[in-house]
Amino acid sequence: MNRGTVKFFNESKGYGFIKDDASGKEYFVHVTGLVDRVRENEEVTFDIEDGKKGQNAVNVRRA
Repeated sequence: MNRGTVKFFNESKGYGFIKDDASGKEYFVHVTGLVDRVRENEEVTFDIEDGKKGQNAVNVRRA
C-alpha cells in the first residue's frame, strides 16, 4: 500500500493524479479506482496497477 497526496482531481471528468510520497512519481487515477471520494491536496493510500497507458492508482482511500 502506497501513500500519497491528490495533486489534481476533476470530479466532472472522473480522473486525476496522485503524487506518491516515497518516490515522487505521479500516477493517473480514474473514478473507478476510488474507494472513497477524494479532493485535491488530500492524503490517500493506494495500490498501483498496470493500465493501458502506464501505471494507475487503484483502491484509493483517504488516509
